[in-house]
Amino acid sequence: AGAALRSGFIKSPLSQKRLTQDSVELYCEAIGNPIPEIQWWFEGNEPNETYAQLWDGARQDRVKINATYNLHSTSTIYIANLTSDDSGMYECRASNDPDRNHLSKSPKVKWIRSQANVFVIERDLLPCSPPHPCPVAPESSVSGSVSCAGPLSDILGFGRIEGKLEEHSGIYECVYKTSPDITGQVNISVSPQVMAYKKSEHGNEGDTGVLTCKNPSFPPVSFWAWYRNGHEVKPLSTTARRVSSSGNKTELRILKLNIEEDTGDYHCNATNSYGSGSAVVNLRVRSRLAALWPFLGIVAEVLVLVTIIFIYEKRRKPDEVLDGKRCLGLNLSGEAK
Repeated sequence: AGAALRSGFIKSPLSQKRLTQDSVELYCEAIGNPIPEIQWWFEGNEPNETYAQLWDGARQDRVKINATYNLHSTSTIYIANLTSDDSGMYECRASNDPDRNHLSKSPKVKWIRSQANVFVIERDLLPCSPPHPCPVAPESSVSGSVSCAGPLSDILGFGRIEGKLEEHSGIYECVYKTSPDITGQVNISVSPQVMAYKKSEHGNEGDTGVLTCKNPSFPPVSFWAWYRNGHEVKPLSTTARRVSSSGNKTELRILKLNIEEDTGDYHCNATNSYGSGSAVVNLRVRSRLAALWPFLGIVAEVLVLVTIIFIYEKRRKPDEVLDGKRCLGLNLSGEAK
């Protein structure tokens, strides 16, 4: 047999950056004689955290480890649905010492180690790397802008938001991973994306109707307005209709609903510095007697049924008396046969 050779890495895992809910895969390859065993260990970013071995199925089955031992050792660790707790140092360890896993004996040859850092960044934090400018909008976006605040704009890097811009508007922290980290604010702004709380509202005549719209996008709405029916542009301003708006929410309150005057489509329109947007709410007003119609229908059905039964029984009465007399053995004059 040939002389034993110490283990050595021919491929080491590489450090990676990922967003939460993404996945990551690290690869490790070692050589030696005999073929070395590969293990995966992890040390988190907490001050008192120490290395702990990872196994297939760890972290609620989010960790998958595959290994093959053919001429040399190869191993892959795959982690799905990443969280911020998955950030840390991942270590690939290899050894071909026969006593490497002995409980009492110390191995003659120490494990060799290769490390890689995995940074898991929250989805509302954009990774950056100089010397590129601050994060920009994806090509699929319709409108809006991205800007970096303060003097950090010259050194903060590039990031990309997946999906349409209007779905991700807001204030972000742009993070460049250094020691210490460099951060800067990124504002992603769009025109209002107005949504009706309910697309169709119902109310009874004489009651108060409430229609509500909101704007989930950034920046906040600077001006709200309500309009009645699609082709009418006059704002509703009568005392019977009151508008209350605050920030990204507006409410139209209609007092003493009237079937003829208040039924129809209502448009809530929002405006900010990037444009305007609107939504439609359909209001239906029912008569106060509407709730009585089912009851009146049932009463009418009962009356018709009772009438039919009464007429039917009245027509059958003479026959029933005659049949009763015959059952008693009496003739038509009332005498016994």
